[in-house]
This record gives sequence, structure tokens and C-alpha cells, in this order.
Amino acid sequence: MLELAILGLLKESPLHGYELKKRLNETLGHVWGVSYGSLYPALARLERTGAIEVVDPPAAAPAGIPIPATGSIAGEAAAARLRRPTLRRSGRTRKAYRLAAAGQALFSDLLRAESASGTDENRAFSIKLAFCRHLDRPTRLEILQHRRAQLATQLARGRQAKASDRYTRALIEHETVTAERDLEWVDSLIAAERADETVQGRTT
Repeated sequence: MLELAILGLLKESPLHGYELKKRLNETLGHVWGVSYGSLYPALARLERTGAIEVVDPPAAAPAGIPIPATGSIAGEAAAARLRRPTLRRSGRTRKAYRLAAAGQALFSDLLRAESASGTDENRAFSIKLAFCRHLDRPTRLEILQHRRAQLATQLARGRQAKASDRYTRALIEHETVTAERDLEWVDSLIAAERADETVQGRTT
């Protein structure tokens, strides 16, 4: 799911690794904390498959053609910064990534794909929902209805579950109430999609 989130953010604009981590935490921090230890291997995998590519850094000033003096200390400092590449603290040139053509197709496929066995469904749905705007309405409805079916099943299991002690019973009740609330929320998203569809149909 990390690859999906990376592709979704790069679809909007090229980003450096640091900026990507910041945006990922801003977008998904409530459900998933992303570390550099997971981010950079994911970037390397996507780059190897051709889904993303490194943005070429701005060309340096040609040798022998100095940047004109500005006549001020601040101006000279700015000119000096233009003469050297942007560096990370490690001394390496900072890479910026952008979405390649293959990444566009992969992003679309991952948004539509069923979650792998053992996937945290709450997290998977949250990530897909964050980028649902890039899909057409029928596909968005399909994702929402799939999530609704998951929640309905979860709610049914909770209502049928039995507990022999108050702590287990409290946990089941909490999960049941959460599933009910989430189901109402998804129903509201589905209703909004269908209302937009009706409005669009009347105007065409």
C-alpha cells in the first residue's frame, strides 16, 4: 500500500524523499506512520520497475561563465548557492522523483486491485479513499460498495459474538459501535456519489 500512496502523491507533483515523507504523514499519519526505512526501499523498487523516475537537477552554470556579481553580501551568498547543487546533510545530491508513464498505469491498477490476504483493510481503504478523486465515478462506487460489504460482515459477526466476561463483551460492543458508525459514513459517501451522478445526468 505504500507504493500506492507514493504514486498518488507523485501524480500531483514531483517530490523529494523528505517532502514525500512529510506529505505521506500529513495525508495518512492518522492511520499509518511512514519511516525513511520503509520509504526509500519503496522508492528504489518503483524506480527499478520504471514506475517513477528521477527528475534531472537544474543545469549548473557552464564553466568559465561566472554568475554576475550583485554588489551585496546577501546577493553574493545567493549567487554562491546557485553555483552548487542542493545537498542533503549526508553530502549527497537530493533526488526528486516524478511519476513515469508506467507509474500512471500501476497507480490505476493498485487503486482498483483487491487487497492482498492479511492486509489491514482499514488502512487499505483509507489509502484508496485518499486518492479516489483520480478515479471515475463507477470505480469509486465499486470501492465504496466493497468497503460497505466488509463493514456489514464485520457488524454481523459482532452482533452474533458471545462473551463470557465483561471485558471481552466491552471490546465486542466497541467494535460493533465502530462498525455501525463506519457503515453510516460509507453509506453517506455512496449517497453523495449517486446524487452527483443524478445531477450530472440532468445537466447532460
